[in-house]
Amino acid sequence: MSIQFPAGHAGHAGPAGRVGLAQTARHSLALAGRGVTRFMKSPMQLVDVVLTPIISLLMFIYLFGDAMSGGDTDGYLQLVAPGVMVMAVFQASIGVGASLAADASTGIFDRFRSMPIARSSPLIGAVLADIVRYVVCLGALVLLALVMGYRVQSGPLASLAALALLIGFALSFSWISVYLGMLIKNPASVQGLMTILILPLTFASNVFIPREGMAGWLRAWSDVNPVSLVAETVRGLLGGGPVAGSLFGTLAWMAGVIVVFFPLALHAYRKNAA
Repeated sequence: MSIQFPAGHAGHAGPAGRVGLAQTARHSLALAGRGVTRFMKSPMQLVDVVLTPIISLLMFIYLFGDAMSGGDTDGYLQLVAPGVMVMAVFQASIGVGASLAADASTGIFDRFRSMPIARSSPLIGAVLADIVRYVVCLGALVLLALVMGYRVQSGPLASLAALALLIGFALSFSWISVYLGMLIKNPASVQGLMTILILPLTFASNVFIPREGMAGWLRAWSDVNPVSLVAETVRGLLGGGPVAGSLFGTLAWMAGVIVVFFPLALHAYRKNAA
């Protein structure tokens, strides 16, 4: 597809990549629109982010629910559903890095580098376009959870805040995937390395069991694990519980990941252009 940038800016951007923040935002949104169009033209790309969390929620409730909860599957659903939402968007964040790694072999980045746009805009645009994946994923998962008996015990603003936090968490941690995509340029390797990261963080957290049921050393790790913190915050927002402590930790992790991996991803992208 052709990419249309705002008129009047191409001639004033200066050397490639040296543009202002406002222009960077416009260029990034234009490229995000390109990514959204790709999803609309090929909705099969969204199948994995829908089926994987649905299967996970069904499996943990109907296969493991009795054993994990002592027979209280309704109470277990209230614990697990927000945790599976966290796991689902975390896993979905793998896709952007793998997609960028695949794009690196097509020559599209050479075209972007020849255009008077911010060097960071192809990466930011790809990350923003992935919001579609997260919304579809969460929409399907929330609908299934409600059908299974999950009950939101807070108001609409708190519920929207929970969904926004989940999307923000995925966007933040997707920069790890972007960095690996730019560094390795192999989609399968990106998926493998991100899975190695995600699985220990997810299963060594309070997503599937409460922290009170963990061994001491595991509880200590879970208390600072970003997956546990965001899961606890989402439970509080949806269930009307406390959120202040876990929200602070979640935001700190999100900011830390962006501060570290956004520059690394941009450096790897620029290095590929050299």
